[in-house]
Amino acid sequence: MLKKSLEMLRLEAAETGAGTLKRTLNGFNLIAIGIGVIIGAGLFSLTGIAAANNAGPAVTLSFVVAAVGCAFSALCYAEFAAMVPVAGSAYTYAYATMGELFAWIIGWDLVLEYSVGAATVAISWSQYLLKFLSKYGIHLPPQLVMSPFETAALADGSTVHGFVNVPAMLIVLAITLIIIRGTSGSAWFNALVVTLKVAVVLVFIALGWQYIDPANYQPYIPQNTGVFGEFGWSGILRGAGVVFFVFIGFDIVATMAQETKNPQRNMPIGIIGSLLICTVLFVLFGHVMTGLANYTEFKNSAAPVAIAIEKTPYAWLSSAVILAIIIGYTSVILVDLLGQSRVFFSMAKDGLLPPVFARIHERFRTPLQSNLLLGLFIALFAGFVPISVVGEMTSIGTLLAFVMVCAGVLIMRKKEPDAPRGFRTPLVPLVPILGIVTCLVMMVSLPWETWLRLAVWLAIGLAIYFGYGRKHSKLGQERTAQRAA
Repeated sequence: MLKKSLEMLRLEAAETGAGTLKRTLNGFNLIAIGIGVIIGAGLFSLTGIAAANNAGPAVTLSFVVAAVGCAFSALCYAEFAAMVPVAGSAYTYAYATMGELFAWIIGWDLVLEYSVGAATVAISWSQYLLKFLSKYGIHLPPQLVMSPFETAALADGSTVHGFVNVPAMLIVLAITLIIIRGTSGSAWFNALVVTLKVAVVLVFIALGWQYIDPANYQPYIPQNTGVFGEFGWSGILRGAGVVFFVFIGFDIVATMAQETKNPQRNMPIGIIGSLLICTVLFVLFGHVMTGLANYTEFKNSAAPVAIAIEKTPYAWLSSAVILAIIIGYTSVILVDLLGQSRVFFSMAKDGLLPPVFARIHERFRTPLQSNLLLGLFIALFAGFVPISVVGEMTSIGTLLAFVMVCAGVLIMRKKEPDAPRGFRTPLVPLVPILGIVTCLVMMVSLPWETWLRLAVWLAIGLAIYFGYGRKHSKLGQERTAQRAA
């Protein structure tokens, strides 16, 4: 099976000049990128769902359990990112440990997560924008905020069909232009966005803390109903499964390795630092929310934070939370588009995708053509496909990547025990094994429809690999030439 050697990957990482990505990111930039994608609208919805249905006030413990599960994978990512500082994240790591076919499968999974995920978030961003503008009496034509397959009932009782979701398309295209300008500009924009939305989270915690009713914490761990996952300790574990998906995103930091200064030092800082900061914020957020209102009040609510805010005299905070969700979605779209284009860049550079995806702009030192093509495709997807079809894009591809990375650390420790590592995962093999088990349990718990979508997507990907990638693989061509010689 074709595999890349560590020496080949290190030579790629050392490349400089025209045709290569520009190293501009530091540890702070990477932490901001991680926080930018981790803190999204999920924090404002999944917290209430997990509290009402599973854990009660002990949802804070669910956050801790989920964070520990993520930490196993994060530590493994940190070792690989410091050891092999090349764009592509789990795709690149799989190439070095499990071979080209497994690398393609992981890369194709990440494309599914980042691209369709970005379209989904863009559509939701559009819906929240409409809610925010309506508070100030601004209403956009319904035909221009829905896909052609959606309808809306007007105040007079008539029904109108959508034409195109213009806001969703515009936000994707706007962020694509920001990314094209370079990672330093993208990092600056992302840092600003992260600062604003973290500020709103901190304001909610600070203002809400003084109105906490201790009675809402009684009992802190509600008695189990007799059904696994409905309160009690099993509810805390089920709640961890629900909020686990709020944390996913730190892995995107690893796709920035080839644009990071001193990656051996800064990649572990970015990956682990963003996860730690978000864990603290999530625990405090959950504590305040379940302290302001009884967890039973969040049942069947799509906006549990609004219920909590009603317990305070700060009515304006509701608008601030919607604004935070809009800002949060903006940074998620940005990081998704960044991550996707870097995975495409790595796959194209290896010859598995057409070379257009590997071309670097001379001035901006970014994959301009790749960003434009992908940005346009995702914008069209967001503008003309309803969110019900784009669907609940779960993180099964990401969880599969987590399993591969954890397994890769075990393989590399056996194959290359003396290779220099800027960061070493502690307690090997225990930590990687726990990471594999945790992720597999999460994957098994997902509905069969998610597995079906994954199977269809993989079938398309394998057709592309065997029809194009395998024939044009640079590593494969080199091996063929060596045999011929």
